Amino acid sequence: MKDDPEANTEDEHHHAPGWTVIPFILLLLMIATGPLFYEHFWHKNYPKIAVFLAAIVVLYYVFALHNTHGPIHALIEYVPFISLLSALYIASGGISIHIDKKATPRANLGLLSVGAVISNIIGTTGASMLLIRPFVRLNRNRIRSYHIIFFIFIVSNIGGSLTPIGDPPLFLGFLKGVPFKWTMIHNLLPWAFACTLLCTVFYLFDKRNKDTPEDPEEEPVTFSGKVTVEGSKNFLWLGLVIVAVFFDPNIFDWVPSIHYEGTKISYIKETIWLMVAYASYRLASKKAISDNDFSFEPIKEVAFLFIGIFATMMPAIELVGNFASSEDGSKLITHNTLYWGTGFLSGLLDNAPTYINFLTAAMAAKGRDISVMSDVIDFANGGLPQSILYLKAIAVSAVFFGAMTYIGNGPNFMVKSIAEQIGIKMPSFFGYIIRYSIPVLLPVLFIVWLIFFAFY
Repeated sequence: MKDDPEANTEDEHHHAPGWTVIPFILLLLMIATGPLFYEHFWHKNYPKIAVFLAAIVVLYYVFALHNTHGPIHALIEYVPFISLLSALYIASGGISIHIDKKATPRANLGLLSVGAVISNIIGTTGASMLLIRPFVRLNRNRIRSYHIIFFIFIVSNIGGSLTPIGDPPLFLGFLKGVPFKWTMIHNLLPWAFACTLLCTVFYLFDKRNKDTPEDPEEEPVTFSGKVTVEGSKNFLWLGLVIVAVFFDPNIFDWVPSIHYEGTKISYIKETIWLMVAYASYRLASKKAISDNDFSFEPIKEVAFLFIGIFATMMPAIELVGNFASSEDGSKLITHNTLYWGTGFLSGLLDNAPTYINFLTAAMAAKGRDISVMSDVIDFANGGLPQSILYLKAIAVSAVFFGAMTYIGNGPNFMVKSIAEQIGIKMPSFFGYIIRYSIPVLLPVLFIVWLIFFAFY
């Protein structure tokens, strides 16, 4: 059967031209400069700006490109994203953890290490929302922005590398067919190495930090060393959130779904998450809510800004995916280019869609189709030369590089917003990158590449 030239021409019209990435770039620039140069205007108008820029791209896709698939697909990704974040944020907001210990570098290391482990059980978002306030309270007399930055590096990102529950890109891979235990087997050593190295660097930072001098007229503070929890019943709500993750029609055929263009769209788990968000707040301990200075502003900020990000990044993701899957792009695919390509774009475009795009390209280069689950399983299990190495490079870099910017992973922006609500002055978008990501995180990621990928 010959190709239909008219069909090919029509298909091309459904693809976004290069200039359509301008709204995405503009949104990133405003996220970076707004809080720094026009703070009052930004905080008052960021919802309108995000929705306006999103509307420009969506309307262009629908009416100029006649492409409804892109916006609908972005909506399908956004709904579970914000539903899960809302449930975890609100449910954890009803849990107040108090650590009655003196803030020391060793105590902080212990908390960060615990966070890196439980990120794999309740996800990076769940661990971040549960531990960020206790972490700040523990360091109340010596809190600095670097405490929050290293928390984002370790707990909100790299910590969640060992299970599909840990981080969104790994869960998307699991839904496509990557075995559940795959990440534990193949990501364990890079996870342990990166966490250890970052904890060591943090310890050196924290050793130089001195407590705020105490008032000599006040009695010395004594510490019991106890950990107390207010609102512990909300752990049941968190447990329900995690269980609901598996109520997905791509995992179990009996779960109801909406069928769209051959894709099963979940709605059961999203409904459960939103119900948990509502019920966990209504039934939460008032004391825990008060202790946490709980506010809906952080989740509101994430919700609106990521509406803009998910919509405006459609052309960027499409252009990257088309090139990576093209003949010229596939020639460039090696485990090294997958590591750096996936990583760089995970920091700018959100790591979950970046993971899927690069996995699609890597499998296409090996003659396999990501939409066929048996192909994904074969690819993950080493059925093709270097396929395990390819997938490992994509999985590790998507999670690790998600910490490079505030928008690389959902919890990053939320942790920043909570810290600012508490009164901690956080670096700007570019300040975060220039002061911490490039001089601290990037060398760690480079060493990870040298040890685990470069010479294989």
